[in-house]
Amino acid sequence: MDRLQGFNSGRANFFLLMVITVVVFGAVLKITSPVVLPFTISMLLAIVTSPAVKFLEKFHIPRIVSVFLVLFLLIGALVFIIVVLYSSGRTIISLYPRYEARITEIYIWVARIFELPYDEHLSIFDNLWGQIGVRNRVRIMTLSFSNTFLVFLRDAFMVSLFMVFLLLEAVFFREKLDKAFEGTRAQQIKKISSDLIKQVTHYLSIKFIISLVTGVLVGIGLRIVGLEFAVIWGVIQFIMNFIPNIGSIAAGVGATSFALIQFWPDPAPVVAVGLIMLGLNMIIGSIMEPKIMGDNLGLSPLVVLVALLAWGWLWGFTGLILAVPMMVIIKIVCENIPVLEPVSILLGSRKAVMAAKSRDGKEEDTINTN
Repeated sequence: MDRLQGFNSGRANFFLLMVITVVVFGAVLKITSPVVLPFTISMLLAIVTSPAVKFLEKFHIPRIVSVFLVLFLLIGALVFIIVVLYSSGRTIISLYPRYEARITEIYIWVARIFELPYDEHLSIFDNLWGQIGVRNRVRIMTLSFSNTFLVFLRDAFMVSLFMVFLLLEAVFFREKLDKAFEGTRAQQIKKISSDLIKQVTHYLSIKFIISLVTGVLVGIGLRIVGLEFAVIWGVIQFIMNFIPNIGSIAAGVGATSFALIQFWPDPAPVVAVGLIMLGLNMIIGSIMEPKIMGDNLGLSPLVVLVALLAWGWLWGFTGLILAVPMMVIIKIVCENIPVLEPVSILLGSRKAVMAAKSRDGKEEDTINTN
């Protein structure tokens, strides 16, 4: 009876309602992803590029001109990446016979160890078709590539359009808040938006710089070893570095596997490529990045992994990249709404919780002193 008397049915109902709301909200995001995803990307890009627009305005450049200059810089960077990928793809196709011969040698070696069937009169892919059904996979990928490219062009146009209007409207945002809300509510919303912009900009800016440095160092290191397409592996490392934990591992496995094909049967360059990928990602990703980032994000490592699974299921590869920024936004919103503050604590890391306790203790001491 004592336990039943201590049971708070109101709080239990609230958390049950919150779980249902999260599930329904996730389903809505999944269904409306063709519209919501481009808008979310454009919102994050607008937050990150807003300081650049303000910087250009200091030189008395009109805001609309500043917005389009920043947009053209982003489009130029995207076009550069596409050109590098396209040219490297054409080169790989021209060198395909040599790679096929190396893959065949590796497959024969593996087939002998695991006693797999191999017909020397057939090509490597004909042999693999009988093992893992490569034919169907290649056919599906070929048919879906054209549709994926068209969807990419459509989404890129929508992102650019949303981003331009968001940056143009941002200058009037505070005035709209003052008109729409009064008193403490307006101040609370301003604080949420200010913290959100500051932390998301901090995360994405630092992540961009660290990813760029990692990609450049990977490209230089692989070039020294002699790995072909070192530049493209640097670009892949730059892109994959935006996906916490998983991205760097995937880039390292890909580069090492390609090194195995190129340098077979010499193991030394393959080991060197693996050590370069592992060493740079450990030094920069596991040691330097946490020190530079600090505890501002305050997300639990477990929450980051669960977020990768959830947002990856919702929005695919793009969701993996957006997982951490979206969780930062959710945590900031929960911090500033009293009833959702327990959710913010659960999402936070141990260091973030200890830092919050320390701040609260100092504030209480200040109040008691006064």
